[in-house]
Amino acid sequence: MRRQNVLLSIWLTLPILIIGLLIWAIALSLADPPRKMTPVGAGAGDTGGANAIGQALAGRPTVTRHGVTSEETAADEPGPSAPMAGAAQPENADGPVQPESLSQGFVLVVEDKSGKATPDSPIHVSGSFNNWNPGDGEYKLTPQSDMRWRIVMPKPADGKPIEFKFTRGSWELEELGSDMSPTSNRTLEKIDISKLAPGEQPKIELTVAHWGDERPEYASKKAIDPYREIPVKGDLRRVEVRGGAGEAIGLTRELLVWLPPGYDDAANADRTYPVLYLHDGQNIFEKLPTVPAEWRADETATTLIERNMMPPIIIVGVPHSGAGRVEEYLPIAAIDGAIPRGTEHIDWLISAVMPRIERAFRVATGPENTAVGGSSLGAAISLYAATTHPETFGLVLAESLPLRSGKAAAWEAYLNGVGTWPIRIYLGMGGSETGAGEDRAERNKGYVDAARALEQRLIAAGVTPDRRLLLVDDDATHTEAAWADRLPSALRFLFPMPVEGK
Repeated sequence: MRRQNVLLSIWLTLPILIIGLLIWAIALSLADPPRKMTPVGAGAGDTGGANAIGQALAGRPTVTRHGVTSEETAADEPGPSAPMAGAAQPENADGPVQPESLSQGFVLVVEDKSGKATPDSPIHVSGSFNNWNPGDGEYKLTPQSDMRWRIVMPKPADGKPIEFKFTRGSWELEELGSDMSPTSNRTLEKIDISKLAPGEQPKIELTVAHWGDERPEYASKKAIDPYREIPVKGDLRRVEVRGGAGEAIGLTRELLVWLPPGYDDAANADRTYPVLYLHDGQNIFEKLPTVPAEWRADETATTLIERNMMPPIIIVGVPHSGAGRVEEYLPIAAIDGAIPRGTEHIDWLISAVMPRIERAFRVATGPENTAVGGSSLGAAISLYAATTHPETFGLVLAESLPLRSGKAAAWEAYLNGVGTWPIRIYLGMGGSETGAGEDRAERNKGYVDAARALEQRLIAAGVTPDRRLLLVDDDATHTEAAWADRLPSALRFLFPMPVEGK
């Protein structure tokens, strides 16, 4: 009987004990609430918690749609980002430093005064860190709820000051000043690191007044008939060709073919002509709206030929593919975030472009009659074409070679591996490639030094003076106008008048 009473007592008191345990557990949870998981990725929605757990189990920090950890302030919240634990500071941790020297990076916040930027036409940052790619997806800004745009910029690989501009995906849509004119390259001012918490990313606020599509000539350009008569000096023909490298594989583009004076004369019916293939063909014969200048190739070649300062040649402007320009003109892995498709581009040039031209026009074949050229990356892919296919391209016109852009060591490794140099090679360089000013003197000198080092490499390889020419214009910048000014020297060197009796 006694045993039955004990069991009955336990049964009656058990609910009281359970309630007590629940109250004790709730009290503990209120004293130390669990950490909230942040959804991963834009539009994570109801799956965000699961994604966050997966990140935590993998030992990685939870990432928000703004590219910062869940410990940081989200991009659409006002105020500076919270500190990042354990981030290193530069040695001179007191006083002003360049934001680019901070290992934790920095934040750019842009106010678009025009209101033209939208999720369908977002802001990008283009600069010395990504070879001035205006539509680089890795450097696309994120819109905030306060109508501003934001991007977290990592520390540059070399930690050096950067130059940059904002675009909306192309150079036609680059930022403009309050007077609707293109702005100078931006640079960042030093910041007082003593005002930052350890590891805090400084927030740098900037303003864009206008964009390229607000200029009247932008609308006129869009209204231009693609089959209009191009105002050139001489005879210009159009030839459509399909293909290219990477995203341009299905592209149809228009080759612009300039024919020399007398090409159609009966007396020259059996004559063949050397040919020059120039990259970035859109800017060779015509100044388009939103482009500051042109190469003036038609005027220059006409004058030199008529004055017997060079033989008649055919010039083919090969247009770039637009957004895919960087990759199709990049021969090696020298720029982070860009896939080098230069080999594919050269294959297309040899297998599609050249046969099309040779069928349509009286072209003299052989490397001694075939030149390839361009500026910047257009120069890089031209030099690469001639050094990898010396049996096809024997003459090179290389303006403003970017041998100090991206990974200088990668460019150096390519040059070290060259076995055969062109029959003749012209190198042009400006002394102010990145712009005038004391703050840019070191970078300008780097580009000139690289061109001179290439000349010394040619000398060491036995390339004689009659096969090489380096022209440095101390005051010239990285523009079509500078390349046009040096074009007469380039053409006369690459296509000398034949010597009588030879």
